[in-house]
Amino acid sequence: MTEKASVDYDVLVVGAGLSGIGAGYRLQTECPGKTYAILEARDSIGGTWDLFRYPGIRSDSDMFTLSFPFRPWTAKNSIADGPEILQYIKDTAAEFGIDSQIRFGHRVVAADWSSATSTWTVTVDRAGTRETLTCSFLYSCSGYYDYTQGHEPVWEGMDDFAGQIVRPQFWPEDLDYAGKKVVIIGSGATAVTLVPSMADDAAHVTMLQRSPTWVGIVPKQDKIANRLRKLLPAGLAHQVIRNKNAAFSIGVYEFCQRQPKLARKVFTGMATKGIKDEALVAEHFTPDYDPWDQRLCAIPNGDLFKKIRNGSVDVVTDHIDRFVPSGIVLKSGRLLEADIVIPATGLKVQLFGGVIPTVDGSAVNVHDNFVWQGCMLTGLPNFALCVGYTNASWTLRGDLTSRLVCKVINEMDREGAGVVVPVPDGPLEPRPLLDLSSGYIQRALADLPQQGHRGAWRVRQNYFIDAATTLRRDLHKTLRFAPAGTRLTDEVLDKSA
Repeated sequence: MTEKASVDYDVLVVGAGLSGIGAGYRLQTECPGKTYAILEARDSIGGTWDLFRYPGIRSDSDMFTLSFPFRPWTAKNSIADGPEILQYIKDTAAEFGIDSQIRFGHRVVAADWSSATSTWTVTVDRAGTRETLTCSFLYSCSGYYDYTQGHEPVWEGMDDFAGQIVRPQFWPEDLDYAGKKVVIIGSGATAVTLVPSMADDAAHVTMLQRSPTWVGIVPKQDKIANRLRKLLPAGLAHQVIRNKNAAFSIGVYEFCQRQPKLARKVFTGMATKGIKDEALVAEHFTPDYDPWDQRLCAIPNGDLFKKIRNGSVDVVTDHIDRFVPSGIVLKSGRLLEADIVIPATGLKVQLFGGVIPTVDGSAVNVHDNFVWQGCMLTGLPNFALCVGYTNASWTLRGDLTSRLVCKVINEMDREGAGVVVPVPDGPLEPRPLLDLSSGYIQRALADLPQQGHRGAWRVRQNYFIDAATTLRRDLHKTLRFAPAGTRLTDEVLDKSA
């Protein structure tokens, strides 16, 4: 048996956002003998909630499910503003000493698995200097978005536009939009956040969409939750509220999947009540697709509808023909005058920060591999990634994943194994990892791994099923534990061998 090679850390976690901080807590508490570090490309903690600074940025999930189960959310708002969420992440990291494990300014640019030593060598860029770190287990908590570039369509005449074009992902701190005409391109979560947030100060805001999106009203404060927090101890109240809200979000999703016609009536009725204009709702808030074929957009207390109703916001559904110095000309011939144009056209999906992992120097095409339990990949030993739900809060599955990773690491110790890799227990039917028709998902399918059709290989979008099964599965049925120095030959990967 080959001796395990010495490493800089037992576990390296990539990313110091919600997922990374949650991973740090679980490693400390469930793998207390393991050394770990969190590699963060930027110079600050918080991930998404530190990077995005546009007006009104907020959670699109309730904070009782987006927050950590081990640190109850105590603020009054269930839908929280970005700075409030960022402070919560920082406070959590400080309270449990996780911040001392973060290595800021460490941008991962390469990761190679060595079968000879059963270690990952991770190359990082530190202000232009390349350094390497080694670990026994690599855990990617960097989300599935490209944080260096969004989806940026190019339209004819953009260079002729006399005003400013501002990308939400890179919002300038000194942007002055008071008294100016603003056109926001898009109808997703970013657009429906920006539009009402800018309406009070701008001369006028227009939301220009190519096609409508389903939009639902959610309360900014959860009255039932606030009542329960007065009656129950903090920990118990948080658990009860978390389960209540998770059940509600899953219930809405299942309702939309099973009763799409009725769901359409519910959401069009909600919009009509908020805007008081059936014709406008029919034209601008009634998509061709059914609710939850793409992600729903949530608007706290109906703020977007209120701004449309009072006339400070217009919604236009049309296609862009070209930019001109004074604004945007639409396919219909209409001119939208603008001083500022904000393309809120979506994010780019990108796993592991765009790094293509290698095994013994050979690049791994992740699309050719299957996801096990939503986190580990066939063909990649001692590796996991954290991917949240599409129909519920990211942290619900994020925390389950981190606990599962800890269980796998502890099982490796019990087995005396230096290598662990998922191995299918029979043929699998390949299916897309994320089953949504949204453009940003469809554009990325060829770059994402696939899920199977059953058991541990199926990526369910149901927290309660996952909560009941994730930590109870027989790891040895679908994972191959092997001694250090084992190469991923067909013989090794055959579980019957």
